[in-house]
Amino acid sequence: MFEKVFIIDNVRYQYGFATTQDRIVEEWLLSYPKGRPQQWLTREWNESVGDHDWQLGNNLIGEKKLWKKLTRENALFLPTAVQLNSNQLRPIYIWFKHTLRTANMAGWSPKFTASLCQRNGIEKLHVMKFLQAADLGIDDIVVKENEFDYSVLPDNMPHFIKEKIKHEMKDEQLLEIMTSHIDTEGRAELFDIDDESHGTKKMFSLAGPWIDSLKKGYILVIDELNVGLHPLLLKYLINLFNNSKTNPKNAQLVFTTHETSILNQALFRRDQIWFCEKDNQNVSKLYPLADFSPRKGRENLEQAYLSGRYGSLPYVKPFENNFIGMFNGKG
Repeated sequence: MFEKVFIIDNVRYQYGFATTQDRIVEEWLLSYPKGRPQQWLTREWNESVGDHDWQLGNNLIGEKKLWKKLTRENALFLPTAVQLNSNQLRPIYIWFKHTLRTANMAGWSPKFTASLCQRNGIEKLHVMKFLQAADLGIDDIVVKENEFDYSVLPDNMPHFIKEKIKHEMKDEQLLEIMTSHIDTEGRAELFDIDDESHGTKKMFSLAGPWIDSLKKGYILVIDELNVGLHPLLLKYLINLFNNSKTNPKNAQLVFTTHETSILNQALFRRDQIWFCEKDNQNVSKLYPLADFSPRKGRENLEQAYLSGRYGSLPYVKPFENNFIGMFNGKG
């Protein structure tokens, strides 16, 4: 099941669906103009008749019967209706397609940031200011486009694989990203981006998406944002979203982390912090810090969390006896 509550042009929407491998089990859409709910769409699978039960509200306008008829049981109504020219639903579809941006633990590749640097204008200036504010020691970025060199393919590679690679890379340009550092004698030394530390490479990859999201009001959802980053760099990234001067379009950052040093009220409001905990059946549940009513501005959240007050701590079992047994033949 997936559900998202979001705002477009000062109107709140609630859209969600539940699915199996075979079909959409449920789909729903509510709108809240002036705070009053309007049910635009309800769709629920009826096992007894082998079809969906539908309710399309009066506030949903357009060719509703046609959209309903052409929505397959394993497809969503929302994108189907938009493909069939629903102008009313298009902003909602665009919100999911363009405004909501996700990344896993590996994050983004450096290509987008490099493309900003290639323009050598205000975009590159913003990237450089982003990197220099993070104290990475980078004085310039040089990006070159190179055609793919087929001679680097090994001689023993099967011919059909070589041909496939050639076809796929025919119109592709490979980006060579170089970072410039000033040495002790004031000379610029160029390094391949791959020779930089993991943290520097990650900050470079994040620079483009971060700047673009803050400019356009996107929503970034990132798993394990802290991986490879110093805690102060993590705070730097978060503060860019929490500052109205650097975030005039109200972009939003949603991320998971195991870094407890950022768990403080100087960085977050109490309503911004949520915990995730597994129960005895290994089912994860999400709950807010606000459930514990911490004292505003005074409670040490990191200390309270690590002491177990908020739960969501791993239960680490003793391992010494088992470990020793592995080496004396008793394990």
